[in-house]
Amino acid sequence: MKICTTRKSLQGYLEQLKQDGKTIGFVPTLGALHQGHLSLIALAQQNTDVVACSIFVNPTQFNDPKDLEKYPRPIASDIEKLEHANCDVLFNPDVSEMYAGNEQWHLEIGELEHLLEGKFRPGHYQGVTQVVYKLFDIVKPDIAFFGQKDYQQFLIIQKMVGLLHLPVKLMMCPILRDADGLAMSSRNIHLSAEERQHALILSKALNWLKQNFDRNQIPSLKNECEAMISAEPGVELEYFEITDGDNLHTADSHTKKIVALVAAKVGKTRLIDNVIISWQLSVGS
Repeated sequence: MKICTTRKSLQGYLEQLKQDGKTIGFVPTLGALHQGHLSLIALAQQNTDVVACSIFVNPTQFNDPKDLEKYPRPIASDIEKLEHANCDVLFNPDVSEMYAGNEQWHLEIGELEHLLEGKFRPGHYQGVTQVVYKLFDIVKPDIAFFGQKDYQQFLIIQKMVGLLHLPVKLMMCPILRDADGLAMSSRNIHLSAEERQHALILSKALNWLKQNFDRNQIPSLKNECEAMISAEPGVELEYFEITDGDNLHTADSHTKKIVALVAAKVGKTRLIDNVIISWQLSVGS
């Protein structure tokens, strides 16, 4: 696996591959890789000739400095995992390589920026679009691969690609779960054994909703799931919403694409999860 730490070295390497007619798949990450990330690498390998992964803990998307500080950075272990997965290229830049001085960035994303995650993490999606735009500009991928677990992030990046007319196709990849149902996340390492058991209520509530879903009962189903999660010890619910999969507005009996999304703190660890209930049209159509 080729490891690049500067824009110049990465661009030079990828440019040669593009001249040889190779298509580039890109998996941007914050590192602390798990099987969910590696599933994105595998999907990129199936759909493109060369797979580039980035590991960069982007400071502009953390609205809590303590969260940034404690974000895990096991780079040696991450490199080993990528090599084992036969990833072709790793881009692992320093902050100074990605940001020059006091840069300003604001993209008019619209209301999507302020719903759900945006309400609890103000400014987060400006930081996400800022760094993803930079990464797209450096890598110039044919297809970029993102996990469904960060569903709202996918919608935001999709909006950015449309607004800025970026020549990249986006692919949303399924959530990977541990055997107990917990959605894989780099944050899971912060959970104690007891907290992990309590955290399972998130996927249990989402599964229960999917199994019992009735379009005409959306408000009462939402209340039922909220009560289920709030009753779990050590779990502080931030939101549970049943939404239109295109715009995250509250779903109703006429909504075609329905996605349920949840966020909660388990102990001191903030977790998110979601499930697709109805998917009559694919994202991006």
